[in-house]
Amino acid sequence: MARQALMPMDATSLPVTPVAVPRTPSLPAFRVLTANIHMGFDMLNRRFVLPQLREAIRTVGADIVFLQEVLGSHSRHARRWRAWPDAPHYEFLADSLWPQFAYGRNAVYPDGHHGNALLSKLPIVRHQNHDVSVAGHESRGLLHCELELPGHPQTLHAICVHLGLREAHRRRQLDLLCEELAERVPSAAPVVVAGDFNDWRATGHRRLRGCGLVEAFELKRGRLARSFPARWPLLPLDRLYVRGLAVHEVAVHGAAPWSRLSDHLPLSAHLSWPGAAA
Repeated sequence: MARQALMPMDATSLPVTPVAVPRTPSLPAFRVLTANIHMGFDMLNRRFVLPQLREAIRTVGADIVFLQEVLGSHSRHARRWRAWPDAPHYEFLADSLWPQFAYGRNAVYPDGHHGNALLSKLPIVRHQNHDVSVAGHESRGLLHCELELPGHPQTLHAICVHLGLREAHRRRQLDLLCEELAERVPSAAPVVVAGDFNDWRATGHRRLRGCGLVEAFELKRGRLARSFPARWPLLPLDRLYVRGLAVHEVAVHGAAPWSRLSDHLPLSAHLSWPGAAA
């Protein structure tokens, strides 16, 4: 399948014009993964581990990958680390397994920029990055992608999230996320919202339930997954919410090599859309 690279957009950009791509074979279900990859460095920022991260992500077999803290470019790191790829990190991670990818640039600085990214085996028909930063504080965004579902009348709405460190900022950002769902997502469309919510006290979790979202780990295991810090996971910072989808199984990827590749542990879930067999 030929790769269709979807380039960064800001919140004022129009959705990309859909481009014809070969139709993906119909799938009875699909797997999603969410991971904060810590700019491609290990928990203590001592090792550049992006090549190892790529191999670890490949082993999960996810059809859709939600990534946070992805470097689009960084000139100083590129000079320092011999294993630094020539391509942007989201493209390097996509490699040959995910023919579609989208990147939402959130933070820009003299050496480069970083943000959220989504890798997909399903065609991305449009995407838009929404700036939800609070002025004067860390840059944050919501990367909203629409994916074609073979044999399904609706597109799948996939929103990659990285929220702020302050609770007051997260409340505002969650309000914007709920507005996005209410105004831009049809009520019958399946939805996945995944990423790093930084919501360690789970106060925002209650807000998202009020928006009609169900958290996959809470549904299957009765509680949110603990994903941070990676070596001794205590806090449920990373989440995987769905709407209009069945959840068949969930997993926290805490065994080696994952515990050495970032400060967060990745989460995955096996999902299906209405009417499909697991």
